[in-house]
Amino acid sequence: MRSNFLLILFIAFISKGFSQSLSGTVTDTERQAIEFATVSLLNAGDSTLVTGTVSDIKGRFHLRQLQEGSYVLSIKFLGYNASRTLVQVRNGQNLNVGMIQLKANAKALNEVTITGTKAETSHKIDKQVYSAGQFQSSLGGTALDVVKNTPSVSVNAEGDISLRGSTGLLVLLNGKPVQASPKEILNQLPANTIENIEVVTAPSAKYDPDGKSGIINIVTKKGTANVSSFSASTQGGFPSVQSYNNLHAPQRYGADAIANVRRDKWDLALSGSYLRNDLAGRRVGDVNTTIDNIYTSFPSVGERSFKRYGHTVRASIGYTPNKNNTFSIGFYNGRKTQYRRADILYNNTKTDLNTGNTVGRFTYFNSNLVRKIGDFSLANIDFTHTFANQSSLSLSGLYEYGKVDSRTENLNQAYPNSSQTIQNVRNNGRNPLDAFRLKADYAINIGKGKLETGYQYRLQEQNGVFLYEDQNLSSGDYLVVPEFSSNADLKNEIHSLYSQYSGKANKLDYVAGLRYEYATRVFTGKEPDPYNLELSNFFPSLNLLYSVQNTLKLKAGYSKRVQRSTNNELNPYPEREHSETLEQGDPKIRPEFVGLAELGLIKDFRKGSVSLTLYNQNIRNVINRVNSVYNDTILNRIFTNAGKANLWGAELGTNFKPVKWYQFYIGANIYDYTLKGSLFNNEVSVNSSSWVYSINTNSNIQLNKNTSFQWNVNYLSERVTAQGKDSRYVIPNASLRKNFWKGKASATIQWQNIDLGIFNTNEQRITTWGRNFYTTTNYIQEKDLLLLNLSINLNQLAKKLKLPSSEFGEREF
Repeated sequence: MRSNFLLILFIAFISKGFSQSLSGTVTDTERQAIEFATVSLLNAGDSTLVTGTVSDIKGRFHLRQLQEGSYVLSIKFLGYNASRTLVQVRNGQNLNVGMIQLKANAKALNEVTITGTKAETSHKIDKQVYSAGQFQSSLGGTALDVVKNTPSVSVNAEGDISLRGSTGLLVLLNGKPVQASPKEILNQLPANTIENIEVVTAPSAKYDPDGKSGIINIVTKKGTANVSSFSASTQGGFPSVQSYNNLHAPQRYGADAIANVRRDKWDLALSGSYLRNDLAGRRVGDVNTTIDNIYTSFPSVGERSFKRYGHTVRASIGYTPNKNNTFSIGFYNGRKTQYRRADILYNNTKTDLNTGNTVGRFTYFNSNLVRKIGDFSLANIDFTHTFANQSSLSLSGLYEYGKVDSRTENLNQAYPNSSQTIQNVRNNGRNPLDAFRLKADYAINIGKGKLETGYQYRLQEQNGVFLYEDQNLSSGDYLVVPEFSSNADLKNEIHSLYSQYSGKANKLDYVAGLRYEYATRVFTGKEPDPYNLELSNFFPSLNLLYSVQNTLKLKAGYSKRVQRSTNNELNPYPEREHSETLEQGDPKIRPEFVGLAELGLIKDFRKGSVSLTLYNQNIRNVINRVNSVYNDTILNRIFTNAGKANLWGAELGTNFKPVKWYQFYIGANIYDYTLKGSLFNNEVSVNSSSWVYSINTNSNIQLNKNTSFQWNVNYLSERVTAQGKDSRYVIPNASLRKNFWKGKASATIQWQNIDLGIFNTNEQRITTWGRNFYTTTNYIQEKDLLLLNLSINLNQLAKKLKLPSSEFGEREF
């Protein structure tokens, strides 16, 4: 680390003598930074253009490699009076002109009115950016409702998220890593507070390498300078169209609000949300096993519903005492509760395969209830200092405490005489954690580009307690089953260093970097010796963007990634998930490593754009959840490394507005997934391959100035798994929106999971098979949901709001 820092200082020192430069900061009269201001340097003699640039997000600009002489510095921005300043650049001088304030042009602001629809998609060197506001069906919902509309992303019936076919991805909130599982964190963030979704498919070295398929960055809204902003929405659901004979009727309602005040040197934000989002449904399954020529079949049918509710409170305080220093702190507290009920009727039949005779029949009712409650609290602090040469040093720290309590209750009763209890078992789990993240980043302009380097330390400790209890039916007491119960302690430590250089040469933008990580993992159970894993790895990255012309660009990228295991995947002590299922992990699991590569083009037209990307994922140590036979009526569901996988795919995205009142967007993704390896100590070989495709569409019809209609479809095709296949999955939605009060209020009616009895919407069949078992289960979830969303927006929110989010905890929820 010391040698790295000395190298940076040496390069910075020698670069000072290379040429003259000029820098400064553009603000308004209230000292708020102006981004994208046009900065031009003109020859003082004839006013010819010498060079130019635009200001960055902090209003800063830097003009390099200047000749000695006299110049006119011209700065312009729409709605402000232009500034012209005479400057003298001397030999060897790095001139900083300080803060240049632009005064608002009241006449221009009064006369200019801009109307239209914000572009849905934009392409950067390392990411695609999608406007969240375009997806009306997500109003009042969560970030997951927004994300699943992007072409790279698909979501199955269980809410598991895939990015270009791989389920491992990293979620960032305003650029900050969130170690919660993508499904849980995206299900918690209110959609109404999101400005953009950024999909980073070949991340650079400055990002954490976690997430084998890439990164999704959630950019939330921010208030405008020196204006108090407030936005709120509330949602309610109409009664269900179909009950599915569930024990309780689902309830759906919620509210969220965000307030922001920016005054001079202070930036204050407060956000809160509550969401009740139940879901009715049922499942129909068929499972059979074969042991010693006895064939046991146990088909089942019954309820599978969810009761889900939670709240979050977030706050942040930003302070900028001067142009060179910025401080911010953030606080977060949240609770999420979920009850998953599966009340299933089983019909067991045993057949002797030698004789074909039925040797036993048995019918029973299984009441299965899984409850999870997660409480999380965290605090973070950030500091950035900008030096005189426009280099910057950023320091940040985060601490999180979390606790996840879970209980799974399995009650087996005779049928139809339900007063007779056959078996009653329960799993109790408590999984508290402490987590830290400390980070330092340094950035300096060198030549025509920027060098960034940094160090990060991460620590995560979990001390779980898991008890498997079986009720004594005579006494009513619960007795601990030792072979299925234990403490499970996990400690992860990661040290990382990175450096990357970004710049532009003629028509080529480039970012090249290298990250090094030293990581240790220690898992301790009831065995005397812990399971240790020590890893030392390099993570290179390269991104290129070449502008053939203004409307045609080519891009290429490569990034090495890692997918680390959760405590759930490592815990070897079984949990009774269902009457028919025990689930357990493997403390010897190794992380997945993947190389991402892509090659694409982006073409802009007068009325839209189209992009095409070819990509490859090469994955080592693929982690799969697989089944084996535990006994005649119970399967053991195990997390294990299944081998190597290779994925080749193509992604197409198009955004088109043929007429003023109609705009549509289509994203399509197709890939070939091949998995080769073995399971259960090489007893079972794996060699599967299939083509998979997904389609996401969104169409918007502007009926009049204040009324719009929108419909979208998310479709995921059938695909193979390590031991079977998953059926196709489709979700159509529609919405009608009406604006009031000059656009500051709106009402939206949403029709979600459109089915009408003909589409088999929101259901998916999952099938697995092996040498001595076969399972197939159709998960049927609620269709034709109707909701009403009311929103109010005072002093329009825009851009980023840096509110903190759970760093580690919800990953284990």
